[in-house]
Amino acid sequence: MARSILDNLEQLTGKTLLVRVDFNCPLAEGQVADSTRIDRVLPGLKKLTDAGARLVLLSHLGRPKGQRLPQFSLQPVCDYLSSALGYSVPLLAEPVAAERPAAGKIVMLENLRFWPEEEANDQGFAARLAALGDIYVNDAFSCAHRAHASTDALARLLPAFAGPVMVTELQAVGAALEDPQRPVAAVVGGAKVSTKLDVLTHLIDKVDILLLGGGMANTFLAAKGMDMGASLMEPDLIDTAADIIAAADKKGCKLMLPEDGLAAVEFKAGAAHRHIPNHAILNAEMMLDIGPTAISHYQEALAGARTVLWNGPMGAFEIAPFDRATVALARTVASATQAGELLSVAGGGDTVAALNHAGVTEQFSYVSLAGGAFLEYIEGKTLPGVAVLAE
Repeated sequence: MARSILDNLEQLTGKTLLVRVDFNCPLAEGQVADSTRIDRVLPGLKKLTDAGARLVLLSHLGRPKGQRLPQFSLQPVCDYLSSALGYSVPLLAEPVAAERPAAGKIVMLENLRFWPEEEANDQGFAARLAALGDIYVNDAFSCAHRAHASTDALARLLPAFAGPVMVTELQAVGAALEDPQRPVAAVVGGAKVSTKLDVLTHLIDKVDILLLGGGMANTFLAAKGMDMGASLMEPDLIDTAADIIAAADKKGCKLMLPEDGLAAVEFKAGAAHRHIPNHAILNAEMMLDIGPTAISHYQEALAGARTVLWNGPMGAFEIAPFDRATVALARTVASATQAGELLSVAGGGDTVAALNHAGVTEQFSYVSLAGGAFLEYIEGKTLPGVAVLAE
């Protein structure tokens, strides 16, 4: 298990910490447009500075591909931090050790991906970064699936610890998958089976109930002999879906598929749609959400769960009324969570946007902002940025 930096606060006075964060947030007109990622780590950063530590923040932004492109500068992030913290947070153009911050203060290095050596996990670049500080802290779980200089090589050059958010992420997912209260239900949606194959294969070994929705459910329904009309589907994965259904049955995992849905010929706001059982779909129609019968059955399954892991929307939630299932089931989980009846952990891909749309993000036990890292972790894969902290 990775060591937590919060267990070592008394040793931080006067020390310079290199803190890997993920401030890869959207910008608009030179300002931070969505500060969610920054706001989540700020309380932990304040605990470190209150303990007398000096912080050098390390982050990437976008994909500048080793070029110094002004639209990818972290200056807007520094401006936001300066406003939030009440003092100026300078942006360092180069990793120069002489520019360490004052005690209890923060500086930020320019976008790590301005240097091609970052994504190459270059040892020399990691050594230049290491010269900036005394201790390494990774508080960017969302970047932990990448073996880059700032997540892997650097952690091998200094005493390395997990930051507060990283620890919370690992504990939350661990509570849902490694030592959960049972029954455990997983709600898995999204467009394609191909992006969730490893997730599904791993989950049928871990959970008691697997509830499928979204476009990926169409491929599973096709594997059970259903004609899904013009619905989004992956014909080349029908046999794979059938294998997953068989494996779940063999391992005692109850795999649930929708019996009905909302179908439409067009995917657009105001499109004519109808509620139908799966077998009644027409050739020109697409299933764009699971139906009320399926919602009711899924809610009954969730009512008996004590742990819920959620990844992906149940339908095309971006446009009403195809958001009904996502909203209804998310609120069911949120309500049970708030009543103390279950632990709920969500993350990956469009999950945060879907839960925000349902208005329940703050009512889940934990919602991870990580995309690929969250998926790889629940697939059972080793994340380089986590593994190195335990060495």
